[in-house]
Amino acid sequence: MAQQKIVPYGSWASPIDARQIAEGTLSLGDVHLGEGGVWWIEHRPAEGGRYLVVQWRDGERPVDRVPRRFNARTRVHEYGGAPYLPIGESVIFANFVDQRLYGVEAGGDPEPITPAAELRYADMVHDARRDRVVCIREDHRGEGEPVNTVAAVPLAGGEAAGEVLVGGNDFYASPRISPDGGRLAWLTWNHPHMPWDAAQLWTAPIRDDGSLGEPTCLAGGDGESVVQPEWSPDGELYFISDRTDWWNLYRLRDGQVEAITRIEAEFAAPLWRFGRSTYGFAEPGMIVCAYVQRGRWQLARLDVASRRLEPIDTPYTSISCVRAGGGRVALVGGSATRATAVVVLDVGTGRTEELRRATETDLDEGCLSVPEAVEFATTGGRTAFGLFYAPRNAAYAAPADEKPPLVVMAHGGPTSATSTALRLGIQYYTSRGLAVLDVDYGGSTGYGRAYRQRLAGQWGIVDVDDCCRGATWLAEAGKVDGRRLAITGGSAGGYTTLGCLAFRDVFAAGSSHFGVSNCEALAVETHKFESRYLDGLIGAYPQRRDLYVERSPIHHVDSLSCPVIFFQGLEDEIVPPNQARRMADALRRKGIPVALIEFAGEQHGFRRAESVRTALEAELYFFSRIFGFQPAGEIEAVYIENL
Repeated sequence: MAQQKIVPYGSWASPIDARQIAEGTLSLGDVHLGEGGVWWIEHRPAEGGRYLVVQWRDGERPVDRVPRRFNARTRVHEYGGAPYLPIGESVIFANFVDQRLYGVEAGGDPEPITPAAELRYADMVHDARRDRVVCIREDHRGEGEPVNTVAAVPLAGGEAAGEVLVGGNDFYASPRISPDGGRLAWLTWNHPHMPWDAAQLWTAPIRDDGSLGEPTCLAGGDGESVVQPEWSPDGELYFISDRTDWWNLYRLRDGQVEAITRIEAEFAAPLWRFGRSTYGFAEPGMIVCAYVQRGRWQLARLDVASRRLEPIDTPYTSISCVRAGGGRVALVGGSATRATAVVVLDVGTGRTEELRRATETDLDEGCLSVPEAVEFATTGGRTAFGLFYAPRNAAYAAPADEKPPLVVMAHGGPTSATSTALRLGIQYYTSRGLAVLDVDYGGSTGYGRAYRQRLAGQWGIVDVDDCCRGATWLAEAGKVDGRRLAITGGSAGGYTTLGCLAFRDVFAAGSSHFGVSNCEALAVETHKFESRYLDGLIGAYPQRRDLYVERSPIHHVDSLSCPVIFFQGLEDEIVPPNQARRMADALRRKGIPVALIEFAGEQHGFRRAESVRTALEAELYFFSRIFGFQPAGEIEAVYIENL
């Protein structure tokens, strides 16, 4: 083994570069498993950030099913998800530019199914008996908030906007038709709740003319969140509920709700995007499911009759998009050292095949940091969680008297969670000699409803405390340099970042990616899906405007005294650009080192390769200037005002 070079932390030469991450890394999701094989959505930053539908058949190579001029992405709820539906060898998909539904046969050209109008569609299911798709429709044609409904769109007979089947509530999701075509199930919720607070499960018979009969509420409501309704092959309705604190599996039998699992684990994730799936029926009476405990996902078989849950051995610790049928399972899986991939698994033999990997680049495991699941004491005698990544690069070591800088990462949402999947954005830092703490602060998912509700009325307090405490805990343990602590986050994570900088004196630098700086402006300006989210996180607006001002970093710049870099998409409808601009202006006037980088054509989250690369390199450059290390290789300099 070659002798390690002694080089300061932050200055190690890494084989993981920003261009490779930006251009050579795909996002994979929205898996389907059916007669036409395995299907998925692939996000390609190198192609302008477009999304396309990919199909794989046994023994063949994956094939793109959406021509290059189309982008299979829906804007329902702005976060989208479930933008397509395979039907045999054809596929129906939503096109990003005009939000119309199109149908395309194998080898054919897409034809519009819905008219050119201010309508958006997502989360489709095929109603074969009536030759239509039932889906979520978001109508932007009127004044005020868009109108969300469950609608039926015919597949033949020209372009049709669709017939409303269910309406009147603020939000809908997950329409599912029973195997005999006789019943429809769906989820619904109303302001000010979010789906992980109080989503309800309803069902109704489908009449011969396609309309619905008398609807019945089966579960959910205040204090209970229901997600992912699915019909079994024999026509029983299954779903996931957190009625006992943990999202576990249930079914409806003879009018009664029965628990199928009873463990302290989460069988679901928050419904930020449509189409999330964590279980399916591989065979009648046999469910294949995924659940998470302390940040690690596990695949398992569940025998419905005996309720026996048997783990399935796989190399994956991050699992999503689970679909099952015909003795097979398709999913998206990854681990800390294994790139995320679309995987098909034979339930009988356990054999797996990776159909597409997020990156085809061979990574040197000597440069990959494996996360350590950590827990630490935080405010109020409670415990918070996270994943700690120590610096790792087999070719380098740091001077014996030096400790590494730390980058704390605050995930978005804030109702979301960290992931044990290989994230090259984290390895970009650790392979250069920086440590990373990815925090599952109070309010994160994967630890039960009670942990998730720690943020109720406490956003900007609990999350800030937990991120600060995680950083100081590592510094006190001697694992990182307490004088070189940085924090970064996007969206809600950007708000937590700015809150840590404005309300606490722990970090020496920060990086906000399309982060919230003005809670009041967010409550007034944001889109429908999140327009009442802050009622639960902070308080009712405008009644508790005092709390919105108190929790907004923009009103507390006087207490902020460390450098910050801002990254902002100019077409962001969720956190408008003026929030980053106002914050940067305030820091500029105060004489604090600040940088603002804006991206034309980007929305909430950066999808184009050039934007991703610029943000990665600029953040590293910014931290290097503040912390006094010289990054290896060529990185474009960023203009930092007041430095």
